[in-house]
Amino acid sequence: MKKHTITAALPYANGPLHLGHLAGAYLPADIYARFLRLQGKDVVFVCGSDEHGAAITIRAKKEGRSPQEIIDKYHELNKETFEKLGISFDIYHRTSEALHHKTAQDFFLKLLENGGEFDEKETEQYYDEDFKQFLADRYITGTCPKCGHEEAYGDQCEKCGSALSPTDLINPRSSMSGKTPILKPTTHWYFKLEKHGDELREWIETGKINGIQHHNPEGWRKHVLGQCLSWLDGGLQPRAITRDLDWGIPVPVNGAEGKVLYVWFDAPIGYISATKKWAEDNHKNWEDYWKGEDVELIHFIGKDNIVFHCIVFPAMLKAHGEFALPVNVPANQFLNLEGRKFSKSKGWVIEQHQYLIDFADFPNKEDALRYALIRTMPENKDGDFKWDEFVALHDNELADNLGNFFNRVLSFIQKYCDGKAPAFDANISIKGATEDELSSYNSFCKEQILPLVEQLEKDILAFEFKNAISTVLEISRLGNAMFQSNAPWKTAKENPESAEIPAVLALGLQIAAVSAICIEPFLPFIAAKMRGLLGLKDSAAGVFEHLKIKLKAGAPILEQGNAINEPEVLFAKIQNKKDNRWMELVDREKNSLAELMKKFEAEEKAVLAANEQKAKAESQQTSKEAVEYDDFAKLELRVGTVESAERIPKKDRLLKLSVNLGSEIRTIVSGIAEHYAPEDLVGKQVCIVANLKPRKLGGYESQGMILTAETPEGKLFLVQPEEKVENGSVVK
Repeated sequence: MKKHTITAALPYANGPLHLGHLAGAYLPADIYARFLRLQGKDVVFVCGSDEHGAAITIRAKKEGRSPQEIIDKYHELNKETFEKLGISFDIYHRTSEALHHKTAQDFFLKLLENGGEFDEKETEQYYDEDFKQFLADRYITGTCPKCGHEEAYGDQCEKCGSALSPTDLINPRSSMSGKTPILKPTTHWYFKLEKHGDELREWIETGKINGIQHHNPEGWRKHVLGQCLSWLDGGLQPRAITRDLDWGIPVPVNGAEGKVLYVWFDAPIGYISATKKWAEDNHKNWEDYWKGEDVELIHFIGKDNIVFHCIVFPAMLKAHGEFALPVNVPANQFLNLEGRKFSKSKGWVIEQHQYLIDFADFPNKEDALRYALIRTMPENKDGDFKWDEFVALHDNELADNLGNFFNRVLSFIQKYCDGKAPAFDANISIKGATEDELSSYNSFCKEQILPLVEQLEKDILAFEFKNAISTVLEISRLGNAMFQSNAPWKTAKENPESAEIPAVLALGLQIAAVSAICIEPFLPFIAAKMRGLLGLKDSAAGVFEHLKIKLKAGAPILEQGNAINEPEVLFAKIQNKKDNRWMELVDREKNSLAELMKKFEAEEKAVLAANEQKAKAESQQTSKEAVEYDDFAKLELRVGTVESAERIPKKDRLLKLSVNLGSEIRTIVSGIAEHYAPEDLVGKQVCIVANLKPRKLGGYESQGMILTAETPEGKLFLVQPEEKVENGSVVK
């Protein structure tokens, strides 16, 4: 039997998590794990706190605490919050545990023993003279040499995703003293990542390992493949796996005093140590879930972690020689908040634990949030959480659709069937979604409900969770339509003894049971309540497969005579004229963000005015000074395709474009709204300045500039290639 090992990115224990984290990795992983359990699969779902590295020590210094105090505080906070939100980890471990330290050290020693995986060499590393210590990469910030982002870290630019070395940064500065650090010699171990480039390319491009099919690469998301191939095309480089720090896992060899394993090396091994602890507590063999052909390993992460889970960690596993590689890494894009990127420093954030506190009395708070995040999940492009949509999705879809149907069915069962599941007569015709559509109970289950259940399964296994949740709601929509077409309340008045009444109610009850089972991976709290009202047993392993068997046979999920409880309101509406408590909570959140938005817009308006004034002054010059060729050559001009375009509210001149450059999608804000309609731009190829420093325009960070030609009358035209070329092509 296959073993399904599901991991969700280990969050840093240096602060609370926000909704972007939940939508990016933990919620999709939970949906997938819960569904596999419903299928009866052998699943272990692991996660835990990443408790080493510079991020922890930086937070500790800021708060005047020890690193241990920081990790204890935020480990407990995040663990408790995940539990309250229904994230069903089988174990939530810690990388500070002794078991993890030993597992990571043993992994290092195994690679060292294998030979040829490491280089030990002396290099120059940045050193802070004020604090008298070497600086970890995350203690160094500066300007990214590839995209111009001024707050890039020494190991990675979180803006363009490029991997960096501290010495790559322009104008580096220490995060501790704020001063320019000096370079001093030190010795470290380097993992020969480049050694595994060919194997990784075969595995990513073809899904094969040593010529043997491992997975289907067509099932991987395009942005994941694009980022991986971009890395491989750029050439893999050795990566240091040790650092001069006093917080972390000591390097277990002589002569390595004062050195620890670099956090990027030890953190993914945390998945393995977490599985070890779970297996120990549950009398399992952990190796069954990490080694062998029967292992299906899947990593759920955000797009900023793609390279570590698709390039670095697989190379480590291959170098070790015994571990299975992931069959998929369905990385999500980023979730924004009301059109802007989450920013804790600016207060533009909704933290998971704070949401639960603010909405403590709201009866649907967990599943209302889960539903809104699923419906806006950033699976293939950035998503956007909006409070108005949160309300609309809850009231219009959950309350008016699912909740309304469930309540109607149970109310009629109480009224006409004494609270018992009625028998059904397969020979009685039942109207379908329309009054002229006749169907038997048996055929309705087989021809209308079963295809939706099978589509749900297909969507979840393809990691298309937004489509999947819509399919579940389609089941209850179908039930509502069937109920409306048959109007049992009308039949009861005209012919109270009619056999059509129990037949329609029996079908409605079965559809309600199907909904209760199918909604469980998405909304586990409501699903439990629905099962309780129906008298269904707790969700058990294999119940989904049992459901399909029943539907194929046209057999009831709930047997005749099964006790049905009195209906309860599943979803108390947020917009309720009689009780506006919940809407007041939402309005408070909206007003808080609106005040922040005014502040941001005022700042951006001032910047835009300054830029326009500068541009106007430059345009009034009759001629421009000649430049050297080398200056012009600094510009990186590339061709990309506009994938989406939209107007920016209250910014008449600006459009926000998503431009595909082949290996990445750029957000570019352009002042061409008076010359092009958004719908006319989609699909067009444009030329952009790709290495322009990002800047804020209209509330968004613009990651490049669209090239246009201006007529004497002021009309702008796109600069485009004469024929279609490959996205990312360089303009020379």
